[in-house]
Amino acid sequence: MITTITTSTPWTDVFKTSAGAIYQCDAERCWYVDFAGKVAKFDYRCLLKLRKSVYHIDIEQALLNTTKDPDVEIIFICACDHCYVLSLIQIIALKELLEGTFVMLELNHILHERLCNIVS
Repeated sequence: MITTITTSTPWTDVFKTSAGAIYQCDAERCWYVDFAGKVAKFDYRCLLKLRKSVYHIDIEQALLNTTKDPDVEIIFICACDHCYVLSLIQIIALKELLEGTFVMLELNHILHERLCNIVS
């Protein structure tokens, strides 16, 4: 987890679980994903690509697979500098983290929209 946050670029907590956290940095217009032992910087487009990649992993099929294939997935996102090699448990945790993050972002958008309508 992130232990220090600089005052020059403050990060706002978007969503946290016991497995990781996602922070938003308005000054840099990006998101920081703290997961699997590293903190990775994503712009919104790459964060959407990460979510799409994780959502397309068929976890149920991987759990039911009886072959001796390793139970890991490599998540590589085109146009991003980050790559994840995750176990199935980590994939489930990352999926939970991303789901919570996008729910919070949507909730923030709804609240902002409603407040703007009240003021207008």
